[in-house]
Amino acid sequence: MQPSLFISHGSPMLALQPGASGPALARLASELKRPDAIVVVSAHWESEALRVMSSSQPKTWHDFGGFPAELYQVQYPAPGCPKLAESIVQHLRASGLDAQADERRPFDHGSWVPLSLLYPDADIPVVQVSLPSREGPGLQVRVGEALAALREQNVLLIGSGSITHNLGELDWRSNGDEAAPWALEFRDWMVERLREDDLAALLDYRRQAPHARRNHPSEEHLLPLFFARGAGGTFAIEHQGFTLGALGMDIYRFG
Repeated sequence: MQPSLFISHGSPMLALQPGASGPALARLASELKRPDAIVVVSAHWESEALRVMSSSQPKTWHDFGGFPAELYQVQYPAPGCPKLAESIVQHLRASGLDAQADERRPFDHGSWVPLSLLYPDADIPVVQVSLPSREGPGLQVRVGEALAALREQNVLLIGSGSITHNLGELDWRSNGDEAAPWALEFRDWMVERLREDDLAALLDYRRQAPHARRNHPSEEHLLPLFFARGAGGTFAIEHQGFTLGALGMDIYRFG
């Protein structure tokens, strides 16, 4: 059975400058059984309602600006999987969650950047599921639970976001991995609640966690963690670190 993963995908430049995340993701890929397909919930596909990528060959979308020209040349030509997309829609509907197929959605960088380090050959089918971010963490737990059975079919489930994400307070001059105390305190609180499997506290993180709104002025980069938690089992840390002073790069495994 495959696990579910939460991957902090960092800046789009991770594709060209993988830092410590690159070896961590390569090691993780070598330890996992090769999946038959991958399902990704990315922070960069926010939507009003649940949508499921159903294209047979999604394009690579460079959904960002102001980066070096070479980054815009990176392609991740993984195939889609319409059959799996249909199955995902049915799983979601069976759990009382309305979902629709989307044939036009491309891969956003929350998907292709970490996948380019996990499976650089881009030869495993990938399907993205959208993030109705206004519905908060509770919905993402339900989405994860609805799709958990796919793990038994050798499908790897990934939530791609960031354990901390306040772009306005990053230190762009930082060359090390030292973390701002407010970012570290939040990250450590989340880890402890995950270890304790305290779902009630996790769902109430914006009130209970230290510096919650400072670390996540908006929720979209943390919500994929709740998808991975809902889909998975026992929590384990695969990698921890920070870049730019306050951008968490943690990778977690469930199951």
